[in-house]
Amino acid sequence: MAPKPTSLFKRHSPLSFPQYQHDVLAAVDLAQTPHEGDFAQTLAANHWQKLTPAKLEIFQINIGKLCNMSCRHCHVDAGPDRTQENMNRETIDLCLHALDLTEAHTVDITGGAPELNPHFRYLVDQCVGRGKHVIDRCNLTVLLLPRMEDLPQWLADRRVEIVCSLPHYRQRNTDAQRGDGTFEKSIEALHRLNAVGYGQGNPHRQLTLMSNPVGAFLASGQAKLEDEWKAGLQKNYGISFDRLITLNNMPISRYLEWLEQSGNLQQYMELLVNSFNPATVAGLMCRNTISISWDGRLYDCDFNQMLELECQGSDAQPMHLRDFDPTWLAKREIVTDRHCFGCTAGAGSSCGGALD
Repeated sequence: MAPKPTSLFKRHSPLSFPQYQHDVLAAVDLAQTPHEGDFAQTLAANHWQKLTPAKLEIFQINIGKLCNMSCRHCHVDAGPDRTQENMNRETIDLCLHALDLTEAHTVDITGGAPELNPHFRYLVDQCVGRGKHVIDRCNLTVLLLPRMEDLPQWLADRRVEIVCSLPHYRQRNTDAQRGDGTFEKSIEALHRLNAVGYGQGNPHRQLTLMSNPVGAFLASGQAKLEDEWKAGLQKNYGISFDRLITLNNMPISRYLEWLEQSGNLQQYMELLVNSFNPATVAGLMCRNTISISWDGRLYDCDFNQMLELECQGSDAQPMHLRDFDPTWLAKREIVTDRHCFGCTAGAGSSCGGALD
């Protein structure tokens, strides 16, 4: 399961096209599963005739697909070769203008490796200046790059929460998903974050670890795993952190490629559908979050963004930041498809971790 050296896009893989991914998922035979794997019918059978937004709380900005890594599970298909999809200053200013029109309390900055965007620090400062809680979704290894050495202290000074991707607290499992040597670099980065006060119980320097399974199965119990991880990282490496969140892998992009190549696609899709948990629906991230792409288009969630399923209004017209209208957004119906079973399976999965 060693990571590929480049993105699907760089390799000219058919899976780099969202429509092809839709076709692959639609072709999976789910006739023997409840409602034949139709997400909308599954919702309707559980008293959700349609999925609508709750109050907008989180403004998530994906500022680009550029990353210093090419992880096997990446739903963004990010990598060092994705240099074109990088949010420019004009679009970032449009994000800030749109943010000012909402009551969102949190700005969730993601990528790729968002820190590699040349306007990352400007965006953080602008959001902090507006009194927003800012989240930086960090792959850890980016903090070891020479020009990023000051970043842990810089983020700490601004009270930015750091949500770090770490598949497992053991080296073998992490390197299998993210590449040889990744675990060692991640541990070094965590030491640097601890050194500036992250992960010590200070609510203004919150360090969150994010784990997703290495393989074709659902995320394990979040609370139990958190205790296990805290004990394991402290005992073996002297590292502390504040909380652990767990995510199911989404059957899109490079994880979809692995599912196909390993012969696990049928089994995994059946697992997701059969594990549908109605208790997760109310808390789905698409209900309290709006997701902004690097080019300013609007999506219900980051996963829909990667499949280019744009927000749709009553007139079925997609929306861009230039036309941002909170009233319109509040009235929309959330776009769903088969991949959405990934967020409702088992304990559920969202950018904030388990839902049940």
